[in-house]
Amino acid sequence: MVITSKDNEIVKHIRKLRDKKARDEENEFVVEGTKMIEEAVQENAKIKMVVVCEELNQSPIKKDVLYKIAKEKVIYVNDKVFKVLTDVTTPQGILAVVEKNNQNQIDFTKDLYLILDNIQDPGNMGTILRTADSVALTQIIVPKGNADVYNPKVVRSSMGAIFRVNVIEVEDLSKIIKEMKKHKVQILATDLSTDYSIYDVNYKRSAIVIGNEGNGVSKEILELADKKIKIPMIGKTESLNAGVATGIILYNAIRK
Repeated sequence: MVITSKDNEIVKHIRKLRDKKARDEENEFVVEGTKMIEEAVQENAKIKMVVVCEELNQSPIKKDVLYKIAKEKVIYVNDKVFKVLTDVTTPQGILAVVEKNNQNQIDFTKDLYLILDNIQDPGNMGTILRTADSVALTQIIVPKGNADVYNPKVVRSSMGAIFRVNVIEVEDLSKIIKEMKKHKVQILATDLSTDYSIYDVNYKRSAIVIGNEGNGVSKEILELADKKIKIPMIGKTESLNAGVATGIILYNAIRK
């Protein structure tokens, strides 16, 4: 059976997941495209349903992945219905509804942590997730109010990292930082006004704090930091994109 009506209840449910409020209430998000669905299957994500439009599906899925997907609830729709579900200009004709990862406990045995203080741009958030995954960082701590990691743009730009990096959303970042300090984790906050370089730091048992794109790390968090660090600039540029800065600092931390 192929769904042809935009008013179908399943279609309306998936469309609702474009909004953060609905994603939070349903504890679900949407991933789209062959590669992302293959990543979801390989990482044992909890796939609730798969939606296929054979008219648009130009990118075949690997046979072993297709076998696993076949065990899930597969829905078929026509091209008109699929186009109201997708926010991609050239869709591949396949998407999945996936259950969120709700592991909200911080593992204090790790050597390196990343804290995002009010990152607002979904592109930056996705880039940061992907970068964290590239250095095998498995947890990121964010206060509520950051860009939603399950936003479709974040999910796409994470390139599968959304399934491997545990994003821990916290109510009170100050309280969490104080708890981390009790566990002997030093807090390294990025701050353009400091003279202390990222190359002068011992990163063992550290949490790196990346601040808001426009305003940087909040004053309250800066006051809790053990050290303030910055990337030294050789040229005339005063600051870097939050995603780029995160990559430079994380790779420097790993190198050390």
